[in-house]
Amino acid sequence: MGSAADLGRDMDIRMKKAELLAPAGSYESFLGAIHAGADAVYLGGKRFGARAYADNFTEEEICRAVRYAHIYNKRVYLTLNTLVKEREFGEIYDYLLPLYQAGLDGVIIQDLGVFRAVGEQFPGLERHISTQMTVTGIGGASYLKNLGASRIVPARELSLDEIREIREQVDIEIETFIHGAICYCYSGQCLFSSLIGGRSGNRGRCAQPCRLPYKIGKNTKEGYPLSLKDMCTLELLPALIEAGIDSFKIEGRMKSPEYAAGVTAVYRKYLDRYYSNPKEEYRVEENDMELLRSLYMRSEISQGYYYRRGGREMVTLESPGYTGRDTELTARIRAKYLDGDFRLPIHGRAILETGKRAVFILKCGESRVTAEGGLVQQAERQPLSEENVIRQLTRSGNTPFILKNMEVELSPDAFLPVRQLNELRRTACDMLEETLIKTHGLAHSGRAGERAVPGMAVGENAFRSADRKKDSPAEKKQSELHASVLTREQYQAAVREKAVKRIYVPPELCLDADWLEKARGEAERKEGPVRFLAMPSIIRNRDRAFLGRMGRLLEGPVFSGVLVRCLEELQWLKEIDYGGKVVTDANLYIWNRRAAEFLAEAGEEHYLPYELNVHELGELIEGFPAEMFSLTVYGRLPMMVTANCLARTDGSCLRQKPGRMRRQEDGGVLMLTDRYQKVFPVYLNCTHCYNVIYNSLPLSLHGNLEKMAGMGIRTFRLDFTTETGGAAAEIIRFFQDMLTSGKGKLPCRDYTKAHFKRGVE
Repeated sequence: MGSAADLGRDMDIRMKKAELLAPAGSYESFLGAIHAGADAVYLGGKRFGARAYADNFTEEEICRAVRYAHIYNKRVYLTLNTLVKEREFGEIYDYLLPLYQAGLDGVIIQDLGVFRAVGEQFPGLERHISTQMTVTGIGGASYLKNLGASRIVPARELSLDEIREIREQVDIEIETFIHGAICYCYSGQCLFSSLIGGRSGNRGRCAQPCRLPYKIGKNTKEGYPLSLKDMCTLELLPALIEAGIDSFKIEGRMKSPEYAAGVTAVYRKYLDRYYSNPKEEYRVEENDMELLRSLYMRSEISQGYYYRRGGREMVTLESPGYTGRDTELTARIRAKYLDGDFRLPIHGRAILETGKRAVFILKCGESRVTAEGGLVQQAERQPLSEENVIRQLTRSGNTPFILKNMEVELSPDAFLPVRQLNELRRTACDMLEETLIKTHGLAHSGRAGERAVPGMAVGENAFRSADRKKDSPAEKKQSELHASVLTREQYQAAVREKAVKRIYVPPELCLDADWLEKARGEAERKEGPVRFLAMPSIIRNRDRAFLGRMGRLLEGPVFSGVLVRCLEELQWLKEIDYGGKVVTDANLYIWNRRAAEFLAEAGEEHYLPYELNVHELGELIEGFPAEMFSLTVYGRLPMMVTANCLARTDGSCLRQKPGRMRRQEDGGVLMLTDRYQKVFPVYLNCTHCYNVIYNSLPLSLHGNLEKMAGMGIRTFRLDFTTETGGAAAEIIRFFQDMLTSGKGKLPCRDYTKAHFKRGVE
């Protein structure tokens, strides 16, 4: 049983009203969301946002939106949720500074380097972790909380129980999606659009190849197995509220203002209904569900992963297209939330007494301000009339106010120039705006003069990396080949080929008692290559027993280090006080030097990302120690890591058959075929219940080894996925020949250089 403090905290979590967070792809969408009842709005500027093709906001529009929102007691968050290249990194400071000074409430971040720099340069700004950072459990949430994150948007694949567990065990806000489109891939782990078309989801330019037709396995019929139904959780709101979720997020920055307003209004209605009487039976009216279906939704909807692991029921196998919009409905929404008059009613009192300063008092609710103007003069010819005073002082213009009632105290011979009356009105309205913002606790006036963190040297910028010296020749080491394997046959081939100095071994091989016993003996005798444990791409809360077993393995002699692929694993290694070598894989993205410095605190060696070209890689690594960075030079690149399983969609999942578990020898790979007959292997990780969809062609940078060695990269990895043991051995020998003589013939005929030359925008 929990302590009184724990029970009190749980009660606070459940009693606190959840924030309704709406999308805005344009200023008009922002207004619609605010008027429809959003508590907060998330929007993107012209750069660094994960919706590059939305209209997005100018700097002036964001500043105007922040002020408008604060007057209405709402908040604004900026999407800064893309990966940022080294050459761009210094631009973020000037981009963010005026928005910070205007009172921006928070930024949503994917890039670890950006996360660190924002915290250093803008300490008063909340940092929210984007779903693109793939937080899947207590470990990742704790890791980021300890680094200063105030909120996480966890992976959309988490169940409600998993979210509840994070909320109860980690003192951090949680924001989850409740409505809109869902990606098939764990967000942040998708390179599909990038590798087949050069449009990177990590840069906000996803071309959505998941919405195209494919065939699974030997099926002859095409369908849409990667296209998930849109999410609608209106019926689940009580359960989500009681789980302690802090913010409910509506997807849709690419969608219309009517969508933003209409969906927000419906969810506002039911949130208010629940909070007004939580004990009352909660029931959703069918007309409201129909309204949501009519607002740019796919033809079928689901409730996401809150109560299911995935499966065929979540997929729009037949048609992933959107239904047409109901023009009559959108016209009603526009009239109600976009075209109406939403100005705040205020009351005014003007006092114009000859020989005294003009006074204008404005009142809005409980807020009251008094503005003083120029000295009221004695009229020489035509004194002010009450009608003239009212006409000038009720011109609210572009302010958020409308004067509903006006009192005037006027000396018979009083005179004040029209210019001064107008100035008096403007001053009073500005004062009232500021007072309302302060009353709502959203005033950030102290930021206006900030240009740097106290104690930071003039001109120093946390977004500009320090110059680094190049390595001296003595610091450079000999090139090495490492190998990553999935099967025992690939492992044995890598051991036989003496060129491989390190092998990354998946946990699935460790479950083989014979292999483990043999590997332990070899390690004790110091025979063969060094072994590193290659951790899974995804770790969930349900994997605690697995982590315990891996922790015990790491205590023994078999493994000299560990390859980590997610934040959960970094936190786990920290908690077990692991003393071996830690290597981070390419999907713990390092696109800039600040991210490299960040991850250098967690591990000694780091794999470079797949989406940077050779010139960008050079800019990134220059001046760092040569042993810090490694590069994958061969293998099918992972394009998607997915919770939804193609075997379940196809009906071939062995987990669903009594007494059967899919093993590697059962055929742990399916084939996915696109409309051009390209075949993508799909690895089925049944231990952790996820799929990895690999590229149709292997990467091979065999012709660039010398160039990369000249840049300072000395460790090259070969990733084996679908290769037989014999094919793996041939590829190892070929790359060894290329390293020693620069000559050889690649055993596979077709390959790709991926982004090595082209990169991504």
